[in-house]
Amino acid sequence: MNARDTLIIDTAGRLAIDEQMMNEVSNIKEAVNPSEILFVVDSMTGQDAVNTAKTFHEKLDYDGIVLTKLDGDTKGGAALSIKAVVDVPIKFVSIGEKLDAIEYFYPERMASRILGMGDMVSFVEKAQQEFDVSETEKLEEKLRKNNFDFDDFLTQIRQVKKMGSMSNILGMIPGVSNALKGKEIDNKIFLRLEAIILSMTKKERANPNILNGMRRRRIADGSGTTIQDVNRLIKQF
Repeated sequence: MNARDTLIIDTAGRLAIDEQMMNEVSNIKEAVNPSEILFVVDSMTGQDAVNTAKTFHEKLDYDGIVLTKLDGDTKGGAALSIKAVVDVPIKFVSIGEKLDAIEYFYPERMASRILGMGDMVSFVEKAQQEFDVSETEKLEEKLRKNNFDFDDFLTQIRQVKKMGSMSNILGMIPGVSNALKGKEIDNKIFLRLEAIILSMTKKERANPNILNGMRRRRIADGSGTTIQDVNRLIKQF
């Protein structure tokens, strides 16, 4: 026994409604008698999502909805329409493809994002979940004493990466979501920064002042980047 108290049965997904699919899910419901049924819908499908949600609800009488691919600010219409048609609560939303991208659905926060007002509450909650308080306090103290080095910078980068995609993070900040409309932030920038720092020796990370031209060339070759990339990082640091 694996000593688990929750069992999730994930049925096969379909792009269109057909009788065979409806019979399959009905048979599963009858055989398993689940404590809760959640309808997972792709929020990018627009009005089709509403029609599918309505048909499934008539057949299964499900308890809640999960909206996926809700990582843009123009995809809130499906959420409002589904709620109006089937009168079932939207319980979770997904803003990515991994488990840490699943969030509780808060209507007022979604409205703020759609209106370009950001979502600072979610931003702060995400930061509290991912950032180590004691580690952050140590970094703050090092910054105050001007002892912040590339190892500390690497720690910060890895903490920020845990919060999810940069587009989603910045979209939570008031005013930024409008500026980013239609644009996607390349998360690979973090991988490049990590590669550059990891190509430095311990001594170089602790003492950026010793990074002369020859060392920078070696770091660029070792990280698969250019000298310009290395110079840019050092200057920004």
